[in-house]
Amino acid sequence: MAPGRRGVSAPAVRAEGLSVAFAGPEGEVRALDRVDLEVRQGEFVCLLGPSGCGKSTFLGAVAGFVRPTSGRVLAGGREVSAPGPDRAMVFQEYALFPWMTVEENVAFGLEMQGLPRDEVRGAVSEWLEKLHLSGFGSRYPKDLSGGMRQRVAIARVLAIAPRILLMDEPFGALDALTRRNLQDELLRLWSGSGRTVLFVTHGIEESVYLADRVVVMTHRPGTVKEVVAVDLARPRDPAAADFNALKRRVSDLVMEEQARHERDELGAG
Repeated sequence: MAPGRRGVSAPAVRAEGLSVAFAGPEGEVRALDRVDLEVRQGEFVCLLGPSGCGKSTFLGAVAGFVRPTSGRVLAGGREVSAPGPDRAMVFQEYALFPWMTVEENVAFGLEMQGLPRDEVRGAVSEWLEKLHLSGFGSRYPKDLSGGMRQRVAIARVLAIAPRILLMDEPFGALDALTRRNLQDELLRLWSGSGRTVLFVTHGIEESVYLADRVVVMTHRPGTVKEVVAVDLARPRDPAAADFNALKRRVSDLVMEEQARHERDELGAG
């Protein structure tokens, strides 16, 4: 899939030999090591692995927040060198402006793009309705539950219409029922949109429930251990035999890397 070939779309995201290293108190820490990965347009991909395997670092490199030590990341066939409006991030911590109302938070990115006031108002109303936030526009984040705050964060990001949605454990702090409701909401909003989603999670069941493919990463330095295709029709039933068979396969891969992580931690101690 060479970028620019007539009639062939570039991948939404492609990492080519991506390595990222940081300076640590005891020397260089290599977070990612020669990662090669291609994500297709409109695909939902989950990144899964033990703590410290570089999942969030990979997302940061795609977003343009983290510069590669070597290799490169391409988004839509263009090398990523900085953040851009084609890519937007949703964090676990919500990252809302506490001094702004729900409406003002959702409007923020649109206003930064210089859109006319009427257009901003219409888009905000539309996304509040889509995320079941109508009637909460004048509230402040402190007055909302965790699930509602994350709905606001998702509405704010989707309102600016990014082609690539980057989600860093967005449901990790939520209770099980709220998490499942938001997983279903996310799938509803993604389905048929053509938008590409890269979703970092620690949840094995969550990855199988959401993804077209699950990318299992190795213990640090992070690289791709295996890519597992999730060939299950949606909506998916976590109690079904085929779901659980795939969940066990992904779990075995992750636990191999978790064991390596724990051995290294004990050795370091």
